Amino acid sequence: MNLHEFQAKEILKHFNVNVPQGIIAVTPDEAKDAAYIINAGSGSEKFAVKAQIHAGGRGKGGGVKIAKSYQEVYDYAKQILGMMLITPQTKAEGKKVHKVLVEQNIYYEGPSPIKEFYISILLNRPTGRNIIMYSPRGGMDIEKVAEETPEQIFKEEIHPALGIQTFQCRRIAFNLGLEGEAYKNMLPFIENLYNAYIGSDASLLEINPVIKAADNKIFAADAKVVVDNNALFRHPNIANMRDIYEEDPTEVEAGKFGLNFVKLDGNVGCMVNGAGLAMATMDIIKLSGGAPANFLDVGGTANAKRVEEAFRIILTDTNVKAILVNIFGGIVRCDRVAQGIVDAYHEIGEIPVPIIVRLQGTNAIEAKNIIDQSGLKVYSAIDLKDAADLVTDLLKN
Repeated sequence: MNLHEFQAKEILKHFNVNVPQGIIAVTPDEAKDAAYIINAGSGSEKFAVKAQIHAGGRGKGGGVKIAKSYQEVYDYAKQILGMMLITPQTKAEGKKVHKVLVEQNIYYEGPSPIKEFYISILLNRPTGRNIIMYSPRGGMDIEKVAEETPEQIFKEEIHPALGIQTFQCRRIAFNLGLEGEAYKNMLPFIENLYNAYIGSDASLLEINPVIKAADNKIFAADAKVVVDNNALFRHPNIANMRDIYEEDPTEVEAGKFGLNFVKLDGNVGCMVNGAGLAMATMDIIKLSGGAPANFLDVGGTANAKRVEEAFRIILTDTNVKAILVNIFGGIVRCDRVAQGIVDAYHEIGEIPVPIIVRLQGTNAIEAKNIIDQSGLKVYSAIDLKDAADLVTDLLKN
């Protein structure tokens, strides 16, 4: 589950990671009031006004502004709120901004130069260990740094039984080029950051940039956190942070019926039971010359109601020109699925695209008879390859 920046920073604060003082706002007046509250603690009339959407590169799209007065905070908030923010990580139409984060200025003047770093924590799947990736060159163009100067990207792998060690924190601070007070401040920052990653069951924690302020304090200026959905039962406070407005509406609707749905860019709707079967189905569609329009897993209880809702969700995509149903009857009986398909067809009415059904497993023969005798515009197949080829042939006609 993706989190907004302000939500990620709440988690970081819980683990004693230093973050700028910030207040969320949903109107320009709230943003201005937030600036007054923040100024009472910082003594500065310079603020950051930051759009809150689930996408990076907000600064490049005009979603991050530096305000030098309370009126500018109001003006920038008015400009950002409600805008369709387009970044390199959004779709072409962008994402609508519903909230802004007003933060204290951390680019203040002081005795030493301000520096920006990059730090992220994620799982290194080949080794099965968490890894800290970091660079002394943080900021908006970290992808360019990785591409053009890969020697500026460092990695520190963490032993799962030992956890992060002090010597590793020291090595990271040293490779970042820090010394003196800034070096000392970076050590607990890194340790606390790793504790936040572990403690929140995150699958990704990215801070870009990490700021060494002019007085050598270390701040998480930005924060991107992705939490493992399978661990949310341990974190009801984090589960409550879910923002459905940032998710695909079709995927949200599918979730209400216990359906796992991911929209893709093809023209063949896929209805399957089981993630592995879904992957195999999409692969065979590609090999046969088609392109899957979605990943839709109805799970082990593919009853008539679920099948009906699955059809409705697939048909909301106007790019879908055919639907392939590929169900393996293990927990669920194939004849029940077949009857569910027929019932769903009658309930929805005339379905404007051809449906190809392949049912294998318990009562597969009975299931094929139900489909063949239904009189509906439904085609049955035995082999997966035959089903995929039938889809391709129908799309050509």
